Amino acid sequence: MADFDVDAMLRRFQDRAEAVRSRPLPPVAGEERMKFVKQAESDFLDYKLVGDAAWSVEDGELVLRIPLRSSDPAP
Repeated sequence: MADFDVDAMLRRFQDRAEAVRSRPLPPVAGEERMKFVKQAESDFLDYKLVGDAAWSVEDGELVLRIPLRSSDPAP
């Protein structure tokens, strides 16, 4: 896997997150529309989290670090 480019992979995830965000809604209504919106929100979150991850190689394994807490101080 010497040719594996982690930064390129993470950029692809960032691109996918942006594609989901800018994807137009299909001409559906009601429950189908809500399903589509919910799936788009999940897809965006998944792609965004992975795309923004910090990475390292530890003991020959790729490790993605995804912060799960807000960087904003609590009030």
